[in-house]
Amino acid sequence: MMQANHWIGGRWLDNGDALGQTLNPADNTPVGYYALGSQALTDQAIDVAWSVFEAGQWSTKPRLRAQVLLDYADQLVQHQNELTDIIVQESGKLHSEAQGEVLGCISECRYYAGLARTIMGRSTELDTGQWVSFTREAAGVVAIIVPWNAPATLLIRSLAPALAAGCTVVVKPAPQTANVNRVMMECLAAVTALPAGVVNSVNENGIEVGQRLSVHPDVDVISFTGASSTGAAIMASAAGTLKRLSLELGGKAPTLVASDANLDIAIPQIARHATIIAGQMCTAITRVIVDPSRFEETATRLRDALAAVRTGRGDDPQSTMGALIDRRSRDRLLGSLDVARRDGEIWLQGQTFDSGPLAKGNFLTPTLMQIQDVKHELIQEELFGPVLNIECATDEADMLARANATRYGLAASVWTESVRRAQHWTRGIRSGSVWVNAHNRLAAETETGGFKHSGLGRLHGMQGLDDFLETKTVYFAED
Repeated sequence: MMQANHWIGGRWLDNGDALGQTLNPADNTPVGYYALGSQALTDQAIDVAWSVFEAGQWSTKPRLRAQVLLDYADQLVQHQNELTDIIVQESGKLHSEAQGEVLGCISECRYYAGLARTIMGRSTELDTGQWVSFTREAAGVVAIIVPWNAPATLLIRSLAPALAAGCTVVVKPAPQTANVNRVMMECLAAVTALPAGVVNSVNENGIEVGQRLSVHPDVDVISFTGASSTGAAIMASAAGTLKRLSLELGGKAPTLVASDANLDIAIPQIARHATIIAGQMCTAITRVIVDPSRFEETATRLRDALAAVRTGRGDDPQSTMGALIDRRSRDRLLGSLDVARRDGEIWLQGQTFDSGPLAKGNFLTPTLMQIQDVKHELIQEELFGPVLNIECATDEADMLARANATRYGLAASVWTESVRRAQHWTRGIRSGSVWVNAHNRLAAETETGGFKHSGLGRLHGMQGLDDFLETKTVYFAED
């Protein structure tokens, strides 16, 4: 059975018989093993990354960095079928979702390969004989802490700009998807132009590795994607060494359905983006806020669309939604549905499978509930599953107020035929990404990130480099 080892200084290392195991969420059968990490291995990886960075032969060679990213993209192309299959096995998502994830990685690498050769400073003349230059330099050693829900994409969207900027890296993959990370590292190891030690990877062991990365004085930047509570803990741990933080955290994405919305377009898209990765995506739609004149029609049609979702194995081409990551997540969501029945109205009740081929998996069909009180815990908290709340607003002002009623501000969308309304709402919604008559349109070229408790910094796009670069001011005087 496959085993994910640590990759440090260009060498594969295990940790004796200390192993963890990954499971297939579709049936909870073993997929593979991974060597457990430790503080000692984490320190070793950081020391290697720091030594390579200090040597300066990586951070000062933008053309080399660009070529490495291009070569890495080519390796991902060659291994895209293998990578897609292992993503499905370890994350439980649909084959089409995994395939899209790999294609996104390839695009991201090629995009930042171009940007690696366009990092430029500027200069100014203060007075006669007084010149100042402003150079952009790599920030140092970067720790990338990767979640399980999109283990390839959410690695690459931090790794690609970090490498383009000239940083060295220590990766900590999610234990649930350790073998996805193994394939990603194997593709990187096959890039002969990459100097040993520029990228290192250490598997987790409980929280030991993540905690060490957060406090180690030689880690300059932490790039983390995950829950807001974990992001806050990382921020507190990193305070002692004043690390730079790039945090994409939780979301509670609302979508606003206006009185003039084209429901033929909106309803299928809302259903799709509420159930993407079984709702286990921080930008997935979780709240549908509807103009009162369209509420009954929207609720009825959305209920029917969600009822038509075919929940099943990710490797079954008939499935339109895959499994939750583990049984604990499923049971947690079932508890939330009990609360929804008590405090609200259920338009569509999510179901588990007690018999048949899906009974051993972590499956839960979509739920559509209606809770009107925006202070309710099920509206305020990120549920991370195929559970969607629909809300009947009183008017357009109430719709906008509801959209901003949580502490999250990662993503939102609006459905309207009015340009004026779209401009008003997109300006008024406090979220890092707002889509008009679409949702979840993510690309290498377009920055994403959060307002409020949804994080710090931006990933993707040109601003994706900023968290991995420092600006140095150099003063020149003729005399």
